[in-house]
Amino acid sequence: MEIKTDQPFDLASSLESGQAHRWRLDGDWYAGVVRGNFIKMRQTCGGFEFRSQPSAEETLVPMLEDYFRLDDDLPAIYGEIKQDQRVATMVDQYPGLRVLRTEPWECLIAFICSANNNISRIHQLMERMSETFGEPLHLDGQVRYTFPGPAELAEGGEMELRRLGLGFRAPYVDQAARRVLEGNLDLDQLTVAPYQEAKERLMECKGIGSKIADCIAVFSLEKLEAFPIDVWIRRALAEWYFPNQKKPSDRVLLEWAQNYFGRYGGYSQQYLFHGRRLEKARRQATSSETAQ
Repeated sequence: MEIKTDQPFDLASSLESGQAHRWRLDGDWYAGVVRGNFIKMRQTCGGFEFRSQPSAEETLVPMLEDYFRLDDDLPAIYGEIKQDQRVATMVDQYPGLRVLRTEPWECLIAFICSANNNISRIHQLMERMSETFGEPLHLDGQVRYTFPGPAELAEGGEMELRRLGLGFRAPYVDQAARRVLEGNLDLDQLTVAPYQEAKERLMECKGIGSKIADCIAVFSLEKLEAFPIDVWIRRALAEWYFPNQKKPSDRVLLEWAQNYFGRYGGYSQQYLFHGRRLEKARRQATSSETAQ
């Protein structure tokens, strides 16, 4: 089945920009698990086509439109964020990169696992938890697994999470699962809460600092003003916006970024992050080829 859109849409940039952690590229198809469904999709001229199990494809159209935030008016958002020349350059390079609307519980755990970690390693940890605690899904002769709920992770416990390779993150994931399970962390309520309140509630959980809270807020809790500052963005802001100055603290950078980038800071951040990360990858590839 195909989903068409008249808005800018780039499937690869959207799925490979560090927002979601259960997608694998197989030929020209991306295979992943979203909200309990094994889905394969690929770019088309007018949008993307997909196959799915176990839900019927026609029933998943609204969910996938929601997942890719096709209700966002991306050209209007571009009209605001492209007032910054650096962001405008990244938008021109990666038109159609969408901020995703991921499932809050899975997003919470993924970004707890992101602490002192790289994207590939986060993918591995999410898959290990799914394969250990989730339910099997079958499509085209392949098997993937649903992401486990808080009850499954809490039952598994810290030691099992450590066995899966989560390391120092294991107690944080275990405690987060118990907080959600016991109702002490209501992710649905945080979706409708003001940004600052939602962020503060997230940061009450051990293992969730400012950056992780902002990632969860922008990618799953409808807080497009959130501006996560990780190592890539910290370096980019210092180099591009504060050259030849004393390195600002993260607190100063965050206050500046939220004032400067405004209500669509999450979109600006995602374009800067994606562009900066790929820029470094290209430089490393060129350096390697030159060395040979």
